Amino acid sequence: MMSRMSGSRSIESRYDDPLDLVWLRVASEFGMQVVRSAEVYAHWDGEQTLSLARAADMDPDDCLAQLIFHEICHALVEGPESHSQEDWGLSNRDDRDLIQEYACHRVQAALADRHGLREFLAVTTDHRPYFDALPADPLAPGDDPAIPPALAGWERATGGPWAERLEGALTVTATIAGAVRPFAADDSLWRRTKPSD
Repeated sequence: MMSRMSGSRSIESRYDDPLDLVWLRVASEFGMQVVRSAEVYAHWDGEQTLSLARAADMDPDDCLAQLIFHEICHALVEGPESHSQEDWGLSNRDDRDLIQEYACHRVQAALADRHGLREFLAVTTDHRPYFDALPADPLAPGDDPAIPPALAGWERATGGPWAERLEGALTVTATIAGAVRPFAADDSLWRRTKPSD
């Protein structure tokens, strides 16, 4: 048995969550500097700072990767012109931008699906019921007004300047999930991942 030794051992390294490393790097490459805040759950300042809730203020089934991914999906749906606007030009004080929120959900689900990560990287807060009710193909034709802006976001996500790096981050996330899943407890979020096709 090891016991904690007192003394003057020099600590030169620290542990970092693997997914945090992946998604913080991706956010940085997309011009988003992530800071943790007790004041907001998620806020883009229209310049370079993406403020996200601290781990202590997040729900047990939330993670930093999920929050960053969601904000990236907002940026993709709203387009490049939104990157210089606070919160991508959206307001969450009323239902004015609910269609755009739902469009973000559809892009998020479609991207995550390709890697077996829909449930793992699901949306949070009180919008979750809409996300959970999305069909197997969240971009299929239908009468939901969120579908057209979602398709525009999907085009940017898969063919725009962020496409390759975003796909890489999702691929790495799925690889980590595949390694962790067999060791996770039954109620662990990692158990909600699936082998990608």
